Amino acid sequence: MISFVDPLVTNYTVVDFRNKATTLIEDIFACKKIPIVVGGTNYYIESLLRKVLIDTEEVARHSGLAEGTTDRKVELEKLDCQELHCRLSQVDPRMAAKLHPHDKRKVARSLQVFEETGIPHSELLQQQQEEEGGGPLGGPLKYPNPCILWLYAEQAVLEERLDKRVDEMLETGLLEELRNFHRRYNQERVDENSQDYQHGIFQSIGFKEFHQFLITEGKCSEEMSHQLLDQGIQALKVVTKRYARKQNKWVRNRFLRRPGPNVPPVYGLEVSDLSQWEEEVLEPAVQIVKSFSQGQQPPAEPIMMEDKLDEDKRSHHTCEPCGRVIIGDREWKAHLKSKNHLFQQKKLRRLASAPCSTKCSDGSAEFGGKSKGKENRSMEACEM
Repeated sequence: MISFVDPLVTNYTVVDFRNKATTLIEDIFACKKIPIVVGGTNYYIESLLRKVLIDTEEVARHSGLAEGTTDRKVELEKLDCQELHCRLSQVDPRMAAKLHPHDKRKVARSLQVFEETGIPHSELLQQQQEEEGGGPLGGPLKYPNPCILWLYAEQAVLEERLDKRVDEMLETGLLEELRNFHRRYNQERVDENSQDYQHGIFQSIGFKEFHQFLITEGKCSEEMSHQLLDQGIQALKVVTKRYARKQNKWVRNRFLRRPGPNVPPVYGLEVSDLSQWEEEVLEPAVQIVKSFSQGQQPPAEPIMMEDKLDEDKRSHHTCEPCGRVIIGDREWKAHLKSKNHLFQQKKLRRLASAPCSTKCSDGSAEFGGKSKGKENRSMEACEM
C-alpha cells in the first residue's frame, strides 16, 4: 500500500484505507503468515484493530437510504464554524457538547454521518461500544490476540534524529521533488487562488511548509529565496517533532491509560541507543511475537500506566470572562491556571470592588466607566 493512490485524489478516507488493508490482512492470514502493520498514523492503525469507524455508506444501505455521490464533508467544511456547530447541536446535542465549535473537521464529520445515515453520530458510536467485547474506545477487537510493539526513545534523542532525517531528505532530493509536485499539481490552484491545504495530499507534512518558497522562487531576490527556504526547513523540523509528540501521546492515551477488554497489550522497546538494537529491540521483539503465535505468555511484561478515570476528555466548559469554550477536564484545569484567565479574574475583582461613581439609566452601577451588570454576570458564570 505504497504509492497506489493518485496525488489528486482528495476524498481517500480512513475507511477506504481500512477496507483495502483488511483485504490484504485476510490474504496474509490465508497464507498462514502473520501480518505486520507498521506506523505511521496511529488513527489508521487503530481502524484495523477494533470496530471504531462509521461507514456511512454501509449504514445507509442497511437503513434503506440512498448513497451519496458527493463528498458531503468537504461541502460542509465550507460553512462557518458557528453555523456548523449550531446545526450539529440541533440534530446531535450529545456530540456537539463533546466537540469544540472551532473543530470544523470533526463537527462536519458528525453532521455528515447524521445526514447520510439519519442516525446521530453519538448514537452510532454508543452502539459500537455496547457490542459484546466493546469498551470506551469503540467496538470489539477485529482480530484475536493482537500485539503492539511500541518503539520509543528519549525525547532529546528522538528530536535530534528527526532533525537529521529532515537534513537527509533535503540531501536526497526533497526540494526537487517539491518543485516538480508544485509545478505538476499545485501551480494552477495557486494561480486561481483555490489552493487548499486541508484536504488530500496537500495537507501532508513536508509540502505546505514550503508554500511561500515555491510560489516566489524566481520572482524575488536570491537572498529572499534563501530566507524563505530556510524558514520552510525550520518549519518542517518543528511540525515533524510536534507530530512525533502527538503520536506518542496517542499511544499513551488510547492504549496505555484506557481500561476495557478491547485494549491490546503494548510492549515497549526502547531504541535510544542503536548500538544495543540486537539485544534490546530485535531479540525481545522476536520472542514476544513467537510467544503470541504459539499461544504462550511472552517473557516480557506489557507496559502498564495508571488510567485517569476521573478525567473526561470530552467534557464541555465555558469561561465567560475569557470568552472561550474549553473541551476536556485536563484542558479546563490548565485554563483555570493560565495567565490570561487569572488576569481576567483579577480584572473582574478589581471592577467589583471599585467605588460606585454613577448610576446607569437601568439602575445598575457603573465601575470605572463599565456597567456592573455585564461584568458581574461574567464573573459569576465563571466562578460557578
